Amino acid sequence: MFSKAEAQQMKKEFWTSFAEAYPRKWMLYDTKIKDVTFKFYIDNKKAQVMLEIEPKDDEKRKIYFEKIESLKSILHEEFLPEAIFEKDYYLETGKAVSRIWVELIGISLYNMASWAMIFRFFSINMDAFERFFYEYEDYIKDLEINT
Repeated sequence: MFSKAEAQQMKKEFWTSFAEAYPRKWMLYDTKIKDVTFKFYIDNKKAQVMLEIEPKDDEKRKIYFEKIESLKSILHEEFLPEAIFEKDYYLETGKAVSRIWVELIGISLYNMASWAMIFRFFSINMDAFERFFYEYEDYIKDLEINT
């Protein structure tokens, strides 16, 4: 096991190495939709690329999720066949968010030998998510258009 300081240093090295291996600007928080963000996640068991929908207004969260869910077959067929949809995902804080994600299991942030595979997973899947989002962005953003 690593000490807390060693684990923090390893995380820092991981993200620095990823940025160096794939030097591009990811959309992440720049979706132009308040509280709708793309995220990378890694721990000692899995890596995930996700779209998280977390407006404070629960009704808005549900509408955004349902709009994206209405595009599920397109997302699966053209971009991310493995995407998982979860309307009510509860964070450790107890807050409900909606989440769409893909994951790579059986890997670890703390195994440097798997970093290249994780970086590739992150890049391929975030790129697909972003292309999907750009393609359907106007529809997703417009709360006046029904699903």
